[in-house]
Amino acid sequence: MSELVVNNVSMIFDTPDGGTVEALRDLSFNLKQGELLSILGPSGCGKSTLLNIIAGFLAPTAGTVHMDSRELHGPGADRGMVFQQGALFEWLSVAENIGFGLTMQGRPKHEIRQTVNHLLETVGLRDFGNKAVYELSGGMQQRVALARCLANDPDIILMDEPLGALDALTREKMQGLVLKLWKETGKTIILITHSVEEALFLGEKLFVMAPRPGRIHKEYSLPFAEAGLTQDPREIRASTAFVEKREEILSMIWEMEEQIMGTAEV
Repeated sequence: MSELVVNNVSMIFDTPDGGTVEALRDLSFNLKQGELLSILGPSGCGKSTLLNIIAGFLAPTAGTVHMDSRELHGPGADRGMVFQQGALFEWLSVAENIGFGLTMQGRPKHEIRQTVNHLLETVGLRDFGNKAVYELSGGMQQRVALARCLANDPDIILMDEPLGALDALTREKMQGLVLKLWKETGKTIILITHSVEEALFLGEKLFVMAPRPGRIHKEYSLPFAEAGLTQDPREIRASTAFVEKREEILSMIWEMEEQIMGTAEV
């Protein structure tokens, strides 16, 4: 069981003019294996900074990140990242992109082929393995990015606005795929989004972060992700419980944004 422990993490950046920006302050939480956490908040509240610290791309100014009592220093194969843009290699085929990490590890070709074929089936791209990346739509490219992440079998999947660039219909389909992969793989997933509806629908847990310095303003435990595995997503979004939570969080974030604007005007 891989438990993620974020303990009193703070992050301060130096600015070119000699000043500093406090992006995160004393942020702590635990995630058990298989939990799905969505994080949202006003712009500049440190969401991406937090994800990059967990991924190992940034070292926090203070505090620690542990997995199974092991302190994390730098990137590792136990954490996979999916970005807003797929960050795929356009000179490689779909299958080669998915198997890239395994190839770099020197895995046997038959093992790579077996894993890639399984993942192509899993993400609904069975007949596209030999296609070039540029031949795919944005939604299909994100499916490839998800499959490439899963090929390395990370304990935690970190997703930074992975569906933000997609059209509404494709985004809704991809949300369903995220839930499907979450349930089938048992992976821990942390997803950052600016969409309140997406955070509510995908987050088994949801953190609303406060404006800079980033802190957890409010935490929710939600039933909608589990329900989304078996129920019509549009019926879930139209339900009284969903609408009430959406309006509550929208009002919360709107107030934060107004505070930020008020501070900026001063």
